[in-house]
Amino acid sequence: MSVLTADRIRLHPGRATKDEALREAAALLEGAGAVTADYLASMQAREALVSTYMGNGLAIPHGTNETKDAILSSAVSFARYDGGVDWDGDPVNFVVGIAGRGDEHLEILSQISLVFADDDGAARLRGAATPEEVLELLGGVKGGGRADTSPA
Repeated sequence: MSVLTADRIRLHPGRATKDEALREAAALLEGAGAVTADYLASMQAREALVSTYMGNGLAIPHGTNETKDAILSSAVSFARYDGGVDWDGDPVNFVVGIAGRGDEHLEILSQISLVFADDDGAARLRGAATPEEVLELLGGVKGGGRADTSPA
């Protein structure tokens, strides 16, 4: 089952603050019915503990273990900010919000990290012009299974 759909993908030409990016990630997940309104606070609490910056222009905000009850189903949101986001001093262009039921968040994190592990994956996502293109590149991100990370 895919945990990312085109309606949870946003491509922005401008900049955003970290707070704006977190709010958008949480709102997209909430709009999908995957999390409750409490999930934003959980994401903010995670950031206060440890940054979710992963390198290669990627941040993967997600909630804390203590607030797992705010997750109703596994889902992913994706936002690209061409103007960047200052993630506590680290440059971010991709904000991938994750909500994972049980331990699914670990598998989803792993799958997304694989896409960004090399510069080619990030470059293809930087060049994507539509949510559908992003979905094709990240379409292998699944709940409860392995991602297909073959080039599109």
